[in-house]
Amino acid sequence: FWFVPAVEVKIEVVIPEKERSKEEMSPNGKASPLIYKVNGTARHYHLEEHPVASNPYHNPKDVVEASVCFVKDLENGQMREVDLGCGKALLIKESGEFHAVGHKCPHYGAPLVKGVLSKGRVRCPWHGACFNIGTGDIEDFPGLDSLPRFQVKIEKEKVYIRASKQALQTQRRTKMMAKCISLSNYNLSSTNVLIIGAGAAGLVCAETLRQEGFSDRIVMCTMDRHLPYDRPKLSKSMDSHPEQIALRPKEFFCTYDIEVLTEMQVAAVDVKSKIAVFKDGFKMEYNKLLIATGNTPKTLSCKGKEMENVFNIRTPEDANRVVKLATSKNVVIVGASFLGMEVAAYLAERAHSVSLVELEHVPFKKFFGERVGRAVMKMFENNRVKFYMQTEVSELREQEGKLKEVVLKSGKVLRADVCVVGVGAVPATGFLKQSGINIDSKGFIVVNKMMQTNIPGVFAAGDAVTFPLALRNNKKVNVPHWQMAHMHGRIAALNMLAHGMEISTVPYLWTAMFGKSIRYAGHGEGFDDVVIQGDLDELKFVAFYTKSDEVVAVASMNYDPIVSKVAEVLAAGRTIRKRDVE
Repeated sequence: FWFVPAVEVKIEVVIPEKERSKEEMSPNGKASPLIYKVNGTARHYHLEEHPVASNPYHNPKDVVEASVCFVKDLENGQMREVDLGCGKALLIKESGEFHAVGHKCPHYGAPLVKGVLSKGRVRCPWHGACFNIGTGDIEDFPGLDSLPRFQVKIEKEKVYIRASKQALQTQRRTKMMAKCISLSNYNLSSTNVLIIGAGAAGLVCAETLRQEGFSDRIVMCTMDRHLPYDRPKLSKSMDSHPEQIALRPKEFFCTYDIEVLTEMQVAAVDVKSKIAVFKDGFKMEYNKLLIATGNTPKTLSCKGKEMENVFNIRTPEDANRVVKLATSKNVVIVGASFLGMEVAAYLAERAHSVSLVELEHVPFKKFFGERVGRAVMKMFENNRVKFYMQTEVSELREQEGKLKEVVLKSGKVLRADVCVVGVGAVPATGFLKQSGINIDSKGFIVVNKMMQTNIPGVFAAGDAVTFPLALRNNKKVNVPHWQMAHMHGRIAALNMLAHGMEISTVPYLWTAMFGKSIRYAGHGEGFDDVVIQGDLDELKFVAFYTKSDEVVAVASMNYDPIVSKVAEVLAAGRTIRKRDVE
């Protein structure tokens, strides 16, 4: 026989030339001020400079090199997690070429080897974030960071990886960003870009502007007390403190000159003179505006709704207080929404009792369909959650000023020390009523595919907008998901810079309850049938939502990475027919 020599592949971290010479300070020699509102007055605070990671190759001791496999070990379209001794990398072979990037999704640490590889990118199996295999750059969300990229070399049919230990251990990379060039002489009441709202859409917009080289002033304002944080965790991990769920540390905002005005509410926008008027009377001129105010929770309309111990979960403080009050006590949750169900799941082990009140006869019926809804309901009942369906609250009763009972329209009286309300939300757009910005009958801001409103220079993003969804023939839809808010923010930023970028992302969401996750991709609104594979009783299933003959959405539990696979097919513009999944 013929002996074929082994092929070696080497991988090493490559840092773009321009990234190597990153300055560690603002152009004016100081970290830019973050503005916090204290005792009703906006004040400047200079925070310490945040050093940018220097080139890992300056120190040879930081570099590791390891042989990982033979060339023939990987077929085209295959991925392999490889160990370099002090950390792992993801080795990928596509179209005859080898690539290597970080092996964990920077969002929540999902193993990317279990994800989906397609046309030059890998999609996370858990939450659908996509990364370019050649550059490591994030191309779809959620999450803010990209993957570290390692360089692959082939020698004598064998494969080696060369990488910085730091990159292997952090498994994330912040894309290069510009800094503001005019901070020393700006007018406090004037900014180039004003972002109203500091959720995912607002933050991604600001970061994208800096990544694209924008070096003028950016100001974000928020009614919240905190810098941007991971809002979905408020109902999934209720005892998290603001610092634990912060999307970026304080130093990040200083390093990249992104100013944040906390506890500042915009009361009106004058689009003709390009001025935002704040509730306290402060006015700020802008050149470009992003409205990303999200939504406001609906409240109950019954007697006693203003009582102490009745909560909408809006802030980390709300979530923390509910956990404290609910421990070993009786909790009533009104509304089997995502928030209501996640809160019920989180409190089930901690509270003495958890009761859930819902108008429908099955939770999630409109979203997941009756059969999936029933399976989820059974899982909750097995975990001591009691359901009161097809009824609503008629009164909240107190004793010595505190909540004591929840009275239902069915006549049932529930003991309650805490009540959490999750009955939906309305867009936070009331302040725009007289602005001339186009708002629909439900209060949503209407935007085009570039996230532009009807007013030039005014963009909107996130939960408060309706936009054309490519997946559903450009039907105007509202998609209040974390992933979608990220993408809206990015598209808005690119179009502020006149890139002419249109949104075409596939909606992707997840919910976590009792250690189990349901993943979902697509837009199933108006589905007329559900095709289910797997076993609902065992909570291992995939559900395809169809409208006429077409699959418009998919949901799964314990069936990864099927939802990411379907998302990739839909993202490629391909149609999945009902007969394909039956």
